[in-house]
Amino acid sequence: MFWPMLAIALGFLGIAVLGILGIRVFIEAQRLGRQVVRTTERINRAAEDLEKAATALARTGEALR
Repeated sequence: MFWPMLAIALGFLGIAVLGILGIRVFIEAQRLGRQVVRTTERINRAAEDLEKAATALARTGEALR
């Protein structure tokens, strides 16, 4: 009777550990997703700034002709 109870307890403990690890992975995936969104926004802002600078540089080049 001891061994079946021990097997059930260890099985439950294993499932609990996997559940906790699954929750941690889910939280880290959400954090990574938010970081990707912030980085994408920064890249888009940098691309817009570069485009504005290139436009201004092109106007300056046209004015020098």
